[in-house]
Amino acid sequence: MLAFLQDYTIQTVAMGAALLGTISGVLGCFAVLRRQSLLGDTLSHAALPGICLGFLWAGARELEALLAGAFLTGAAAALLVLLIAARSRLKTDAALGIALSVFFAIGVVLLTRIQAGGGGGQAGLSTFLFGQAAAMLRADLWVMAAVTAVAILIVVLLWKEVKLVTFDPGFATAAGLPVVALEIALTVMIALAIVVGLQLVGVVLMTAMIVAPPVAARQWTRRLETMVLLSAGFGVAAGVTGAMISATARGLSTGPVIVLAISAIVLVSLLIAPGRGLIWTGLAALAERRRLRGRQVLLTLYRLAEEHRDPAYPAEKGTLDAYHRAATGPALARLEAEGLVRSVSHHPEPTPHWELTPEGHARAEDLAGRPERAK
Repeated sequence: MLAFLQDYTIQTVAMGAALLGTISGVLGCFAVLRRQSLLGDTLSHAALPGICLGFLWAGARELEALLAGAFLTGAAAALLVLLIAARSRLKTDAALGIALSVFFAIGVVLLTRIQAGGGGGQAGLSTFLFGQAAAMLRADLWVMAAVTAVAILIVVLLWKEVKLVTFDPGFATAAGLPVVALEIALTVMIALAIVVGLQLVGVVLMTAMIVAPPVAARQWTRRLETMVLLSAGFGVAAGVTGAMISATARGLSTGPVIVLAISAIVLVSLLIAPGRGLIWTGLAALAERRRLRGRQVLLTLYRLAEEHRDPAYPAEKGTLDAYHRAATGPALARLEAEGLVRSVSHHPEPTPHWELTPEGHARAEDLAGRPERAK
């Protein structure tokens, strides 16, 4: 195991995946909270023509040139989305769809043109579609680390402003903050996160790394600070786990495995997160339905007692079942455990009967909204 962890390629891929998880987890929170989840998909696809232009400019598969080109076209797509949404009647989702399709189409055309030109320099360029983690070098990690550090530093320095623009842009405008500039800065930083993940995950799957960690973190907390930290942690965990799994199994690409790992974290969070998980909300809904049925049965006993002018009027269980069109036995058992009703015999009828206790009568009066009777 120690020898496995000391492998150069595995160490490089794991560290790169950790950097990707950090930056995508942090910046993805703001995209999700601003309801711009499709932004990550748009910018990742818009990075493809930049990769091709970077290759044409450098004349070789140099990571710095490729990432710089990807960042420029991604930022251009983001600015185009903002411009279309601000200057036309189209909504943001339509602008995102336009930018995604146009830029990705341009990228596919350029990629096809480069590959048709032949030459060994373009070999492996298409791997940026789905990522190729095994091709990473330690020098690439320094580039990724620098981009991650710059993005996180900007978030830290502009934390209060970014937080206000994310949750209440109207108030931020009234407070005199440069909302448009801050929104552009957030969008450009998301483009930075996408640039970091291109070699690991690729342009097609990168949107999952922007959206999934914040979605998982949102299930566990209501505070932005905690959400950002959890999102980064989930991103790192998924990145490193995916890298390790792909390294130990033959024929598994690192990018898709990382996406599957973060998807598993999202699934677990959606199911068991306290207060918001589907299991907890389902149990809470079931408990509420049981409480509602108990209140309904209690009010039925109360109304029958009122109609017969007898606070201790014994109602037959069959009558209660027929009235509610369902079995009332479980509700009566819970009410009896709470001391609100009690089972009684009603001669000469052999069937079970139920009546209100004094506590049950008082509770039913409160539920019915009627004043307590004078004694």
